[in-house]
Amino acid sequence: MEVHAELGHGFLENVYHEALCRELDTRGIPHQREVIVPILYKGLPLASVYRADLVCFGSVVVELKALQRISGIEKAQLLNYLKATGISRGLLLNFGSQSLQHERLVWKHEDWRSIFQPEDRR
Repeated sequence: MEVHAELGHGFLENVYHEALCRELDTRGIPHQREVIVPILYKGLPLASVYRADLVCFGSVVVELKALQRISGIEKAQLLNYLKATGISRGLLLNFGSQSLQHERLVWKHEDWRSIFQPEDRR
């Protein structure tokens, strides 16, 4: 919220990314920037990778956007990061709207397979 209050909306995503990292440093919040997330296909890594904007405390994936509004596409992107990293909690922050938009997403990895199994096999 501090970053959005200071900068407002209208900048590109990388400006908010840098400002948020400075704010996290100032507050002593541990984070990793541009974390490479390997994508597996049938157990083997693909040459293509995702880059998660931030991982905070080693347990929260933070995805930053600078859009007029967030949609299902951005939520799906964050859920894919959670699946790929094995991290259960994610935070989607959108700095592009007049007020900061944020959404918390949770992915329960242990429930993943059961979601896609037919009813009679659960």
